[in-house]
Amino acid sequence: MTLEVWLSLALLCVLGAMTPGPSLAVVLGSMLRGGRGAGLAAALAHGLAVGLYALLTVAGLAALLTTSPKLFALLQLAAAGYLVFLASDALRQRAAMTPPTDSTISGDRLAMAARNGFMIAFLNPKLAVFMLALFAPFITTDQGLGAKALLVLTIGGIDALWYTTVVLVLVRSGLLLALERHIVYVGRIYAALLLALAVFVASRAVATLV
Repeated sequence: MTLEVWLSLALLCVLGAMTPGPSLAVVLGSMLRGGRGAGLAAALAHGLAVGLYALLTVAGLAALLTTSPKLFALLQLAAAGYLVFLASDALRQRAAMTPPTDSTISGDRLAMAARNGFMIAFLNPKLAVFMLALFAPFITTDQGLGAKALLVLTIGGIDALWYTTVVLVLVRSGLLLALERHIVYVGRIYAALLLALAVFVASRAVATLV
């Protein structure tokens, strides 16, 4: 793979990662509840899930999803259910959402943030379709294992780098402190956003199944 081809792939990956959606909401929600460490855990786990999806896409999972609309819809329903779980979790914890300092973040809190970051990406079947379209110009029949590994590492690494940058910029710019002062309202807005996304995703899935 030439440098020019890789740069074009990297640019597409950056633009895809920058598109706002439920993943950004989950990463920001993790940061608000657990501080910078939790935000970074969610960001890195999200990148890992995206990289895993890229690996599965290269192996042919995306082709299966595009030929099986019902499987696609069932995965969408699973994603919608997880969004509802995250929303209810945010509402339950709104009274105790003041983020701790990084020195007091527990392992359980980091594990929960990482789990949420991973699952919100892994339960998004649109990623497979996106990657099928994204990788189509870059995969050839004579392509070696190294070139395919580079594809996977590129999209997973760029995704993790983007969300990590978002977390660090919010912390360093002082915007996180402003959000913390209104943490209860932010938590409610976060939950409402997740519920709206869940309804939207579920409605599309049901429309496919009926």
